[in-house]
Amino acid sequence: MTAYFDLPRRLAAEALGSALLLAVVIGSGIMGERLAGGNVAIALLGNTVATGAGLVVLITVFGPISGAHFNPAVTLVALLRKEMSTRDALLYPPAQVAGAVAGVWLAHAMFGEPILQISTRLRDGPAQMLSEAVATFGLVVTILGAVRFRPDFTAVAVGLYITAAYWFTASTSFANPAVTVARALSDTFAGVAPASAPAFILSQLVGALLATGVFGWLLKDQDRP
Repeated sequence: MTAYFDLPRRLAAEALGSALLLAVVIGSGIMGERLAGGNVAIALLGNTVATGAGLVVLITVFGPISGAHFNPAVTLVALLRKEMSTRDALLYPPAQVAGAVAGVWLAHAMFGEPILQISTRLRDGPAQMLSEAVATFGLVVTILGAVRFRPDFTAVAVGLYITAAYWFTASTSFANPAVTVARALSDTFAGVAPASAPAFILSQLVGALLATGVFGWLLKDQDRP
């Protein structure tokens, strides 16, 4: 029998999962930078492994409760595919953003950093924007394909994709508007300047919409000739 979770519990799961995700992203970035001795590649590797592993766990735990979106772009895709109501789709993103910001503050507290920060790390230019569109396109494709063909593998697939996308995109694959907003509030290794955030978010939404259209067509059932 499939368990049913009411809206308050689903929103709490989205907020808590987003908080833990950002604690992983920011915390591992700080730890990686402190231990890497100035080697940015090593710092990024630590940040990457922790984020990919954390995603697998968080999606496994929170997926049965809320769907484990942790991402307004994923929620938008679910709405467009009529997999959730408009009411829920409007309420998920505030919970995701609030949780993500709380996760950033938690990471700062754990590492003795000032709680309130604004990132100064500019990530501008067409290459960064293209990277975010590609990163989000690939994330949505991963989710839709895994849910359709290997639903039990979805958490692992998403974790592996984000691990790879950290390295094959110039932007290190934020692929998430809530993550982008939250990372603008951390002047640490994983931060992004607020001035760069709007273009990131726009690119992420474009990537998500493109993936929805393309995979909606690819996965559409047809009668055999």
